[in-house]
Amino acid sequence: MAATHDAPSGGIERRFPIERGQRRVVVLDSSTHAPFHAKEADARPGDEIIVNASYAGVYCAVLVNEAKPLGAIGVDCAIGKDGAGIQGLWYFEALGIPAAAADIMSVELGNGDTLWNDGVISRVNGVATQLGIEPGMTVKRAAELMLDKPAELPAPDYIARKVHFETPEGRQIVSMNSIIDALPEDTDRNVLCTAGHTGRSVIDYICDHRPYGFICSDGGFGRNESGTAALEPTAAAGIPGASVSVQTARMGDGLSTYQDGVISAANKLALELGVKIGMPAKEAARILVER
Repeated sequence: MAATHDAPSGGIERRFPIERGQRRVVVLDSSTHAPFHAKEADARPGDEIIVNASYAGVYCAVLVNEAKPLGAIGVDCAIGKDGAGIQGLWYFEALGIPAAAADIMSVELGNGDTLWNDGVISRVNGVATQLGIEPGMTVKRAAELMLDKPAELPAPDYIARKVHFETPEGRQIVSMNSIIDALPEDTDRNVLCTAGHTGRSVIDYICDHRPYGFICSDGGFGRNESGTAALEPTAAAGIPGASVSVQTARMGDGLSTYQDGVISAANKLALELGVKIGMPAKEAARILVER
């Protein structure tokens, strides 16, 4: 989408707080200024991090993309209905561009200087994650990491297996994105924090892999509470397990299940061991692995 509007009567203000060789950071007050920046003779398509104090939605991403950014940072605008305040992050992810959004409470909308000087990252896309950018980081640091983006990034790790804790007996708490990626070494040994639903289609996977315990997502429960239908059949197979609320942890992201998840349902074996509804997944996983 090429801009067909005239630039604002007062012009646009551009700031360049960091420059590294051909690459640099461009700070703008609005995503609507990006197309006009792109037309400037000194614009550097493919070599600029566009930091703009607009919401990080799809429309704004389309505007920023006219400048062919190396990376982009906007504002989350409290995420909003249907996540519209940050949907542009996934637009950029599909293009292989790292993007992030700053917490609206750390900045002033329309004021690029506050975004640059005071902004704190709240959300990132998968490409940004590969660069080490994470929530809680300053906008300045995130932009610096984007400036260092290599020409090619390794393929994303969709399994994302990570060990978080190990007992003296050698049992581990392990996060991964799906129960189907469990390993033989997990059988009767490890507690797995995964990020798919706990519906009936995973019963066989859980029973076949036989983890020492498991925590999945409730998938929003759904009709007839189908999102947690695997809990009691797995209890019958002797495997304690629980689900986290889809409102607390990202589906498809096992790390989020472990770090952010809050228990919303559990089977009778897990409940008997002390797992409680409303408990953080981290705490529940420790109960399961240390039993």
